[in-house]
Amino acid sequence: KNVALRMAQYRAAFDPARSLALARSFVAAKIRNCRTLLMRNHADPPAEAIASLLQLSKDAQAAPGLPALLGIEGNAGRIYFGAFAGMLKPRHAPSDDAMWRFDFEGRNRRPPRDPVNALLSFAYSMLVKELAVTAQVIGFDPYLGFYHQPHYGRPALALDVMEEFRPLVADSVVLTAVNTGVISPDDFVASGPAVALTSAGRKKFIQAFESRLSSEITHPIFGYRISYRRVLEVQLRLLGRALSGEIADYPAFTTR
Repeated sequence: KNVALRMAQYRAAFDPARSLALARSFVAAKIRNCRTLLMRNHADPPAEAIASLLQLSKDAQAAPGLPALLGIEGNAGRIYFGAFAGMLKPRHAPSDDAMWRFDFEGRNRRPPRDPVNALLSFAYSMLVKELAVTAQVIGFDPYLGFYHQPHYGRPALALDVMEEFRPLVADSVVLTAVNTGVISPDDFVASGPAVALTSAGRKKFIQAFESRLSSEITHPIFGYRISYRRVLEVQLRLLGRALSGEIADYPAFTTR
């Protein structure tokens, strides 16, 4: 219904310079938030990884084009997930004959081949759906983004905005679910080459995800406490204001 917003979105999406500026913001914020999560939750925060992520966030903000930005994001992901295991402190120790353990040796997907990757993939899928619905309610076309390229059925805009929230919402809920014992190794089942949550495990993890979205944080721009679910909406509305020219730039969401 919001024709003016969609027209502004389409104009920006077909403007390489504006698309790049937005993509830089999404990726730089994601890398900064990954760094923050490591510093807060790692048993022994790796100084080299922390320093590298800081530099890569700066590199992302100055990337000369989308291919360079993709490379920077890939390097940051390898560093971040290379240290991810240090944030896992499972409440439930697996029995000697347990089929699954909360070991993490790196990101794998399509299909996820271990419990932690299964949780990450499920969390990302729920987060992108939340953002796609919110974007559509506000008036965006959720399938046209600035960083992620359009493909049939792919909510590219939701994937764009999701970048800054991957560590803060999705990764965070995975760590909480494992480290507090909400999810145990018994909550997984093999499905061909993939590892998936059982029905009971899915219900518990969905509850943990909803709890994270309901938790509150102080918005760095407005200074008041709102839920993460509301933050998703606020950020999309700020993106709309940036696209329509009400504000100069999109202020991506980061925490300290």
